[in-house]
Amino acid sequence: MLLHLNHITKPIEHITTQSGLSGADDDDVAQGFASLVGNTQGNGDVAQGIHAAAHTHHPFLHKLVPQLQNLANKYHVGNYVIDRKTGQKFFESMPIYARLGMHLLFCGKEQVKMLEGNKHIEDLLREQSVREGRIYDSPESVKNIPSFIQTYKIALDELLHPDIRSYATFNQFFYRKLNPGARPVENADDPAGICSAADCRLVVYPSVSLARKFWVKGDEFTISTLLNLDPSHPSCLQFEGGSLALFRLAPSDYHRFHSPIDATVLGKATDIPGQYYTVNPQAINQTQLDVFTRNKRSVLFLKHALSGKEVAFVAIGALLVGSIAWTAEEHANVRRGDELGYFAYGGSTVIAIFPPDSISFDGDLLRHSVPSDYLSGNRAIETLMKVGYSLGHWNEA
Repeated sequence: MLLHLNHITKPIEHITTQSGLSGADDDDVAQGFASLVGNTQGNGDVAQGIHAAAHTHHPFLHKLVPQLQNLANKYHVGNYVIDRKTGQKFFESMPIYARLGMHLLFCGKEQVKMLEGNKHIEDLLREQSVREGRIYDSPESVKNIPSFIQTYKIALDELLHPDIRSYATFNQFFYRKLNPGARPVENADDPAGICSAADCRLVVYPSVSLARKFWVKGDEFTISTLLNLDPSHPSCLQFEGGSLALFRLAPSDYHRFHSPIDATVLGKATDIPGQYYTVNPQAINQTQLDVFTRNKRSVLFLKHALSGKEVAFVAIGALLVGSIAWTAEEHANVRRGDELGYFAYGGSTVIAIFPPDSISFDGDLLRHSVPSDYLSGNRAIETLMKVGYSLGHWNEA
């Protein structure tokens, strides 16, 4: 949910053990998180459940976790983004489920007490993510579609199937298809062009070291850990010193992902098991843990048509994400903007890894991702993008 800056009347919470949920009982937070997921089966109003903003009033949750009232009174919870087309800066509210998940992951204890017994935090988050997927795969879940459309102002006229009665489950609507031409590719005639792979919030970095300085703060983040390969593996060595584009998909976004380059699909995707942690920016900026290399993910390699070099395309699941599905066929030739796959329910991320010195990112995207006045306290900020928007160009054209 995006807010204009004139609606920001309170400080922005920077999540630590001493911030808005300080003193909350971890067992109660865990029970509240599970109750939120369970309420998905309720009256069909998503704005009263997991999609509600963390700084709004939630009567049943505030009774269970009183510190949430303090959070709502004192802070806005979320982060800033910039619209690529208008240059306007907005505040994006963090959903309540992500805020509770962050407390459990970074500020809570290792185990929590639930009605059915003690659980490790990782097991709780995984179980509730799978549970949410089952709920949204059920025929009864269609009752959530109208309020989801209203909450996120989804434009039905750009959908391939605009009649919501054509969707048998909420998840079918969540990974909806768009009309041909709804996401035109900028600079489509330039074979060196690179485009956005998703409707997303984007940061770009010419090197992993810059990504770690400004955005991915977890010490475990490396190309080899992300790809789940030995550092000496050829698929890692070819990306040593390479560039990264990180596409974060919020729950409101169109959730199919597309090829950023003209390419050939190199074989099958490799699935990597993992956790279901939130990929919210405040989680990515935490130093204690690297979310990307811990989460469930799937890796596909693409061979760039112009240069013959490989690009790694990593689809990463997240908290309450049901599944990652690939639709591109093995060895298929794809054009920029062609669909590669989709995520079932939840926020998620795609990371594209390019070989070193192979690409140049567009200047505005770099300025937002690598602020020149960083030492003055300004932070990197994500850019709101859509599939097909220009990302940059290949240097070897």
